[in-house]
Amino acid sequence: MIAALAPFHFERPLWLLALIPALALWLIERRSSDMLLRWQRVIDPALLPHLIVGETRPAILSPINALMAGWLLTTIAVAGPAWQREPSPFAEAKPAVAVVLKVAPSMLTEDLAPTRLDRARQKLADILAAREGAATSLIAYAGSAHLVLPPTPDSAVVLDLAKALAPGIMPREGDDLAGALALADRVLAGTGDGGSILVMTDTAGPQATTGLSGLRSATTILSLLPAEAEVGGLREAAQALGASLVATTADQADVVEIVRRLDRADQAASVAGEGRHWREAGYWLTPLVALLALLWFRRGWVLR
Repeated sequence: MIAALAPFHFERPLWLLALIPALALWLIERRSSDMLLRWQRVIDPALLPHLIVGETRPAILSPINALMAGWLLTTIAVAGPAWQREPSPFAEAKPAVAVVLKVAPSMLTEDLAPTRLDRARQKLADILAAREGAATSLIAYAGSAHLVLPPTPDSAVVLDLAKALAPGIMPREGDDLAGALALADRVLAGTGDGGSILVMTDTAGPQATTGLSGLRSATTILSLLPAEAEVGGLREAAQALGASLVATTADQADVVEIVRRLDRADQAASVAGEGRHWREAGYWLTPLVALLALLWFRRGWVLR
């Protein structure tokens, strides 16, 4: 019990200052209703106890005590006592994922039938189906990076726009992977719940890996190369980012691995975001306040 109450605190401690006037009024009323204190100034102390008839001090169950108790409980309740973390209402929701898709002439190579770009679209469809409801952003890059779609849970729109992408519409040829990751980082920062990046690319030359260090590490790279192809550039990019490199497979093994890694990143983000709010326990005091309020229906309970 002591360990559980160790983080006890008040969310709005300034409300406790309302107890100061309450205590002052209670003391004033107690003094004014005390017969001994009222008459001891004019009657000899030795004679006073023999001249007072009836109770000399206020009863414990009195209007002023009930008012003080109600004031005390209400002030504590409004101050927000808390000692437990409250799970985030979005703890079960999957954070956004920014899909960074390379749209360059090399992606039209047919070593992954029908092409590397088509295979990327197929894998993207499978990933979105496995993570239904997760907000997904789409970024296309070649020599420059461009936001195609901000985070949206509508996977059909993401796939439709991904199918419309082709190297011919990209304004510049090249491999600006660093720029695409920086853009993805800014997009995810706007969601406010973290998230991760999925890069779908076939190559990453020395120019592409420049400036990758310092970018976000919650990144997974899907290699759109045949099993026998050299992935040295992608491996260097993954090492610079601290990212995971997943090879494309003919079955769903790569999709399962990517979804597992994205979900693991989502869980880490949820754990980090969970408990930002404290669970207030002040509402437990409201029944006691209501019971004290019932006492004021008694005949003769008047307080000036």
